[in-house]
Amino acid sequence: MKKFKFISIFSLLTFISQAQWTMIWNDEFDGPTLDNTKWTKDIGGWGFGNNESQYYTDSPTNLSVSNGELIITARDEQFQTNEYTSAKIITKGKFQMHYGKIEARLKAPMGKGLWPAFWMLGTNIDQVSWPRCGEIDVMEHINNNTKINGTAHWDNVGHNYMGGVIDADVTEFHTYAVIWDSLAIKWYMDETLYFQLNIANGVNGTDEFQFPFYLLLNLAVGGNWPGYPDATTVFPAEMAVDYVRVYEFDPFASISELNSELIKYYPNPASENLIFENPNFDKVSIFSLDGKLIGEKIVQSNSIDISYLESGIYLLRVITNNGEVIGKRFVKQ
Repeated sequence: MKKFKFISIFSLLTFISQAQWTMIWNDEFDGPTLDNTKWTKDIGGWGFGNNESQYYTDSPTNLSVSNGELIITARDEQFQTNEYTSAKIITKGKFQMHYGKIEARLKAPMGKGLWPAFWMLGTNIDQVSWPRCGEIDVMEHINNNTKINGTAHWDNVGHNYMGGVIDADVTEFHTYAVIWDSLAIKWYMDETLYFQLNIANGVNGTDEFQFPFYLLLNLAVGGNWPGYPDATTVFPAEMAVDYVRVYEFDPFASISELNSELIKYYPNPASENLIFENPNFDKVSIFSLDGKLIGEKIVQSNSIDISYLESGIYLLRVITNNGEVIGKRFVKQ
């Protein structure tokens, strides 16, 4: 038994240190133009629910790719009835994600009435509208302050929102990210966690965040929140994006699931117990999708109790009696 404990602790430490994110989608902006297989240019100037002043165009003077960067430029110029022009791109209909790590390395302008953002919307927006579709703002910045905002918006008998702030010089490159799973959304800047929101089991009406989202990048001008440009605002104003990357967490990447058939259990999804067929182990470890150890359970009567877990996808790791480390996923409903 002492030998088993030693192997378990050693393997757990190795498992955590080798756990990694697997990139499933990215744009490094290395080409000569925007990759239209990944992004759509969202054109229009109707205020976007915030009384914004810009008209989003597809002009290269507002949207370009050069030197490995996406450049979104806001300009002080009349377009139709709008006082300014800028650009906005989205992955709607081309890429969506359901949990993971979403990040962008970017820098943005400061100035009264300027509103750069990297954010996400629920893919069901056309069916349920906003805010019922949910919104995750990975980063937003307004005006001349030093605050980066990370916020979630949702519907709970009306519009609800919650978020955090972190100090930064937005005009310098920073990496902005969220890590999102069935239990929580966590906001980071340069790998520093500064806010997290509990969404387990749709608490406080947050069930919107258990469904797929798509990505958006834009530089708005004016609006209800930042107010409007004044004589101090410098145009043209540029937002530069080095890359956008999306990852799926795979803590079993280093140990593989090639031998996962050695673990057989039912039912899956399960609500009360996981029942194993002829287990060659006496303890299992349960992890969340972001690699957090939830708990370790002793196998009794060939089963473990999972009724205490919140609904979601979990990672099951066992060490067999001959010391083999095996990983597999299960769904708690």
